[in-house]
Amino acid sequence: MILKVENISKCYNSQIVLDNVSFEIEKGDSAAIIGPSGSGKTTFLNIIGALDIADSGSVIFNNQNLNTLTEKEKSAIRNNHIGFVFQMHYLLPQLSLFENVLIPTLTYRNKADKYAAEKRAMLLLDTLGLIDHRDKLPGQLSGGECQRTAFARALINRPEIILADEPTGSLDAVAADKLSSELIRINKEFGTTLIVVTHSDHLAQKMNKVWEFSGNTLVNHSI
Repeated sequence: MILKVENISKCYNSQIVLDNVSFEIEKGDSAAIIGPSGSGKTTFLNIIGALDIADSGSVIFNNQNLNTLTEKEKSAIRNNHIGFVFQMHYLLPQLSLFENVLIPTLTYRNKADKYAAEKRAMLLLDTLGLIDHRDKLPGQLSGGECQRTAFARALINRPEIILADEPTGSLDAVAADKLSSELIRINKEFGTTLIVVTHSDHLAQKMNKVWEFSGNTLVNHSI
């Protein structure tokens, strides 16, 4: 079990956002999380990605309780074990695609590690059909190409789990389908665990399991 969530709750300004939510996923599995806007999907993703902390309950990632870790320890987990993909690509406009993909490796000090990261960045860009655009700036490319670059950036440190928050929400149907296929391919070929928050039924049905937020709690529709 790579991730196990037990009875987490979260309130903002006395308003319940998550109410006694439990969830689990095996290493290499894929899951979609669906539900209406404001139901707690993004808050849930932020908590399991160590970007936020629950008011109660526990999040066990690789046998570590995230609630007990220091900010430095959580930062290390985010950088080394978790890949994030958001609805907006958040590429730095002044950097080339190649440079954007390498951003998570900027803390590397060893020359051999830096060289290996650069080789992997080139491989990822090639795999995602972006190698010919590696020296271009984000503003010179389409939304789909920028989103695939963000996906490459999420994969650069070989994360064990990808957390994707509406990754196809800003794309047209063709680009969305292409990115969806890449997400599934990486999950199957490399055994990278995949959790996707989405409004897209088409994308959700490509996952092995589907969970839905209802009344601020999470229901497994795959059982």
